[in-house]
Amino acid sequence: MAKISIYDINKNQVSEKEIADSVFSGEVKSYLVHDMVRYQLAGRRQGSVANKSRGEVRGGGKKPYRQKGTGNARQGCIRAPHYVGGGVAFAATGNENYRIKLNRKVRKAALRSALAHKLQQDQLLVFDSLDQGKISTKEFAAFLNRMGIASALIVLSEDNANVTLSARNIPHIKVVRAEGVNVYDLLKYKSVLFTEQAVSQLEGALSQ
Repeated sequence: MAKISIYDINKNQVSEKEIADSVFSGEVKSYLVHDMVRYQLAGRRQGSVANKSRGEVRGGGKKPYRQKGTGNARQGCIRAPHYVGGGVAFAATGNENYRIKLNRKVRKAALRSALAHKLQQDQLLVFDSLDQGKISTKEFAAFLNRMGIASALIVLSEDNANVTLSARNIPHIKVVRAEGVNVYDLLKYKSVLFTEQAVSQLEGALSQ
């Protein structure tokens, strides 16, 4: 098993932790990561878009001109899709379903690939604790500056008001619990900050 350094909030290494190779040191399969991002973004779409078909657009009940003798192509309605102001061909109905099916094993494999990529790029850091003992955005921002971090996903093992409230107004910082870690956020934020307990929790979930 590989080892990863554990830091305190003052950037001092306090210990090391063995991490599961099956979770953090596997092969990075970019096609799985791509499929998972598509799956997540498709699931976020509301599907409430709707357009009017030619039968729903007001007007156009009268034939615009006679069938023959004008030299023009025959037309039956000025609300046909090829007319300006006409209805939409194959119009969305407002009940669109954009969801993509992706097996649970594939979703887990994609998450393991994203974590392995972060570790290989030295963008994954583990801390013994991120709790500064109080709610202070200023002090939490100073901690991030000491670490040289401008964009980060912070992963906790459980809810912590001191960390969550301190970080919520800092741009490009997001706090989630271990069960909320996902591929899209891992790609969106440059660095990932774990607590030691969150790493253990994630290993237990992804090793199954």
